[in-house]
Amino acid sequence: MAGAAVVVLGLFRGSAGPRCPQVASLRLMPSTLRRLSLTRVDFFIPGVSVVGGFSICSSPALLERERMIELAVKCTEHPPSLWIHNQCALDAEVALRVGGEFYFDPQPTDPSRNLVLIAGGVGINPLLAILRHSADLHRERADKASGYEVGRIKLFYSAKDTSELLFKNNILDLVNEFPEKIACSLHVTKQTTEISAELKPYITEGRITEKEIRDHISEDTLFYICGPPPMTDFFSKQLENSQVPKEHICFEKWW
Repeated sequence: MAGAAVVVLGLFRGSAGPRCPQVASLRLMPSTLRRLSLTRVDFFIPGVSVVGGFSICSSPALLERERMIELAVKCTEHPPSLWIHNQCALDAEVALRVGGEFYFDPQPTDPSRNLVLIAGGVGINPLLAILRHSADLHRERADKASGYEVGRIKLFYSAKDTSELLFKNNILDLVNEFPEKIACSLHVTKQTTEISAELKPYITEGRITEKEIRDHISEDTLFYICGPPPMTDFFSKQLENSQVPKEHICFEKWW
């Protein structure tokens, strides 16, 4: 994954903050566990005055099963990012603050919804968490014949080239596991090298278009958008202009 580090936090009951990348001791109530895995965390790093805000990219099931969460952090000059890439080590301690409203957490009796996920660049992180959570809901439904029934899911994901399509292998694994439920359209805007044979069926050269999104509008569909502010603003406005209810449009911007 070019230019990004995957940070795994282990969360255990205790009095201190989470440790990076695997061992931690954080006191959490059961109701917090699910919410934490579906939203954002702020990093308070000893010796770093700037707070780091990162989206979680793992499913709630990972936290519930192994008490761990995953973050994918892009390598930039932002001090928290530099610390994660250059100084973060096993048993390094940080404090966390949970926040954010960008998540998909249906209850078993909620009506089935289709999902359209629109990602740009590192905006894939929270959308991958939603995609992984939806896959877990599919598995639970298949194993137990009960629980929430997710509708069809379509992921639109744009990056400069295939090297910057983060988690592409994880995404394709889910598409292949649930071919009748999960589909993806991977867009590249400045591809200069040959696209691999395994990726070609999923790749479109050029930006995500308004028409592609409009073709998925229905009263049963929820839209989640995360990417650069101009992209997020464009698609949220286009959806509103297409009479999609505001409560069916969720977005988060990265800067």
